[in-house]
Amino acid sequence: MNISDILRWKAANGTADVFTISPENPVTDLLRALADHNIGALVVVDDSGVVGVVSERDVVRRLDAEGAGVLDQPVRTIMTADVLGCASGDSIDSIAESMTQRRVRHVPVLDDGELVGIVSIGDVVSYRIRQLEKDRGQLEQYISG
Repeated sequence: MNISDILRWKAANGTADVFTISPENPVTDLLRALADHNIGALVVVDDSGVVGVVSERDVVRRLDAEGAGVLDQPVRTIMTADVLGCASGDSIDSIAESMTQRRVRHVPVLDDGELVGIVSIGDVVSYRIRQLEKDRGQLEQYISG
């Protein structure tokens, strides 16, 4: 089971879009994009490629620490620059473990340096549940012959 399995499932269900933002955009643009797309994070990209991930959590933490003035700051000031990324060929188990250890909820998927998707912890959990249900069904069929 690889990350590509999750990306295929997301594509089949119309949830494969990856939304990005420039590190120079103001946080207010970030908030608008999160609300417009009903998502929890954006991948931050510039001319060099992926430079960060920014989530609702990043906004909330900075609002608490600095107040409403953060809304006028550029996204680069609140984004997470130490990005945990993966490739579509990586195993779901290894990415799930890394996400849990680093307390990361969104992981950009990069193949040969190109952004091809994003995987959330919710995607990983959902995939595992579907796989367990499939396995259970096969076991029940095997037992009942």
